[in-house]
Amino acid sequence: AYKRFSELLPKEERGNACAARVPKSQILTLPELRANPFQHRICRVFSTSDDGDDSMSFEDFLDMLSVFSDSATADIKSHYAFRIFDFDDDGTLDRKDLEKLVNCLTGQGEESRLSNAEMEQLIQNILEESDIDKDGTINLSEFQHVVSRSPDFTRYGGLQR
Repeated sequence: AYKRFSELLPKEERGNACAARVPKSQILTLPELRANPFQHRICRVFSTSDDGDDSMSFEDFLDMLSVFSDSATADIKSHYAFRIFDFDDDGTLDRKDLEKLVNCLTGQGEESRLSNAEMEQLIQNILEESDIDKDGTINLSEFQHVVSRSPDFTRYGGLQR
């Protein structure tokens, strides 16, 4: 992990990689993130940058890799997946978050974009399945409940390498 992190730094900064921050643009060159539709959210969630530039320290990088590893528990993976899908960082997945989530998964192109009626029906179905307290949003425990019923989440979906 240290070698991969230091290789993202300019040569002159590699000797002191533990004290350096890798810019988001370099993090996004990683093969695991390059084609991930949530790449920008992943950087936002794992970055501890005070500047809001989504750069990562070595510790941030380790946190990200550990969540993506096969040995991370389903609870940890689902916690971070929830944070990544919570686009407005308000602690719930509301209709706007779900719409952004669906758009990320289906692509932004005209041919793959859902119609307003299809999007509304899909969001309604997601809420009917997941919103246990019927408040119109999905909280972390509701999300984890749904994920726990899907054994494929940690193997094929959600957060994987």
